[in-house]
Amino acid sequence: MAGQHRQTRSNSSTHSVSSSNVVGVHYKVGRKIGEGSFGIIYEGINLMNNQQVAIKFESRKSDAPQLREEFRAYKTLAGISGIPTAYYFGQEGLHSILVIDILGPSLEDLFDMCSRKFSIKTVAMLAKQMITRVQSIHERNLIYRDIKPDNFLIGRPNTKYANTIYLIDFGMAKLYRDPKTKQHIPYREKKSLSGTARYMSVNTHLGREQSRRDDLESLGHVFMYFLRGALPWQGLKAATNKQKYERIGEKKQTTSVKDLCEGFPEEFGLYLQYARRLDFEENPNYDYMKDLFDKVLNTLGEEDDGVYDWMLLNDGKGWERISR
Repeated sequence: MAGQHRQTRSNSSTHSVSSSNVVGVHYKVGRKIGEGSFGIIYEGINLMNNQQVAIKFESRKSDAPQLREEFRAYKTLAGISGIPTAYYFGQEGLHSILVIDILGPSLEDLFDMCSRKFSIKTVAMLAKQMITRVQSIHERNLIYRDIKPDNFLIGRPNTKYANTIYLIDFGMAKLYRDPKTKQHIPYREKKSLSGTARYMSVNTHLGREQSRRDDLESLGHVFMYFLRGALPWQGLKAATNKQKYERIGEKKQTTSVKDLCEGFPEEFGLYLQYARRLDFEENPNYDYMKDLFDKVLNTLGEEDDGVYDWMLLNDGKGWERISR
């Protein structure tokens, strides 16, 4: 949530951070640009070099603090393309703060701007970047565990990274193997659910320990969400959240891949089948998965030219010219 994701025009907040505040010695806090379960995000400026940043505030009284773990994850992932840089973590009064790169809008925001449908070309190009991002995280011994369109952001407009897809919010990330020995975590069952129900894997619904395969299956659900505009298990009603998760899980298990992907290139179904058939400890063939989407582009007679649907909005002036 380091960008304009869930952006608000309001400068008010639940805690008093005035625009004159300086935190972390040399980061000046600006306007509020978003909020999430952990707290509030502000625009900021690094007073040493005038660089724009995002500053996340989390109450130190939080029942489930995430910012420290998120900072550690960013340090583990330092240097990877499409992962924001974390500049500072520390305590400021009643809050923990994390300073990271500021980015553009999320894929969920862009999806809304594009009338909640992406073209096959855009989804195929996104798929290649998103798989690469998840692969990079897995190669650093982490699984992400909360794949959703809200957590993928594009870069700042008018920069060379404007159409790089970034992955943010690592509060749920976890080691799936020992960084030194590469010993994989053991398979377990009866795990509590973590992640976003709409996109989580079938095995996660069944209470099975997550591994690399679950991140990849969740990506497949996101791809079909982008193509279809909605997933068959959206909008289910239940008395409690637990029952709702169960109903979503049941609907996922009874919706065949063929039905889910009908009317779209077969490679989307092949991707989901591959992800769902991976064993718990299996090393995924990321190249095979990315090649599927090159095939989609070839069949369309298209190239991975970096021209996404949101760049064609507003008579080709792009998303940033839309008054919001």
